[in-house]
Amino acid sequence: MKAVQVQFASWDKKYNFDPADLVLRVGDQIIVKTELGVELGRVAGFIDLPAAALKAEKETAASTPVEIKKVLSIATEDDLKELPDAEQKKQDLTYCKQVIEKYQLPMKVVDVHHSFDNLRITFPFIADSRVDFRELVKDLTKHFGRSIRLQQIGIRDEARFCGDFGHCGRPLCCGQFLGELNSITSEMAELQQCAHRGSERISGICGRLMCCLSYEEGGYRKLAEKLPPLDSEVRVDGRRGRVVAHHILKQTVGVYFEAGNGEPGGVMEVEAAKTRKQ
Repeated sequence: MKAVQVQFASWDKKYNFDPADLVLRVGDQIIVKTELGVELGRVAGFIDLPAAALKAEKETAASTPVEIKKVLSIATEDDLKELPDAEQKKQDLTYCKQVIEKYQLPMKVVDVHHSFDNLRITFPFIADSRVDFRELVKDLTKHFGRSIRLQQIGIRDEARFCGDFGHCGRPLCCGQFLGELNSITSEMAELQQCAHRGSERISGICGRLMCCLSYEEGGYRKLAEKLPPLDSEVRVDGRRGRVVAHHILKQTVGVYFEAGNGEPGGVMEVEAAKTRKQ
């Protein structure tokens, strides 16, 4: 059974809803009812779920099934007019920043999101450590007269929301087409033999390892499987040596030979196909 994935803000995660009988497409603006209230979101994609999952996608601590809510309707032009305009959002964001500065809180607010029912305002922020923002919430609640929600997001989410250009000169992948921000590990950089370039060369503007390191990981891993393991002993043209380096794209290995029988010692680059395991 197909569920629709809905995103309420570019820095927020996707939530699953039951499309009911509506014909929806990616990019459609729809109205849904969440546990926090009525929201207007964008269709970010679709996912196939077991029929039982639509009735109980998650369970509470008491193991009580929670039903996936149905999409209420497709948003109309009149619905979109109900949302605050860009100028209003700018003013609200500016006020929040002023209050943060007033209390000298170590946090950076990056956006403002108004719920469709106009009962709640969400301010996403980034911070290096835990922040006591109780006084901030009191001030904002008094000023706006609505429920205030502060949501901490990651620095990668900020980069996706704000947008920029990568080392390649193209717009950031996370802001263009990446749906999920998957974990990028140092092992990916080591596998592709670019870790030696330094963190500045393989990190994006967010300061984290570049998402594109995952694009060719599968290809590198398959090529690496064709090479003899590092530190393994091999024979090359009758000589015994030890593998000390991999050159994955060239499909060659560095083999260390000891001098003897009139043959020089040292490391030689050899085609992997010419090596034989000991």
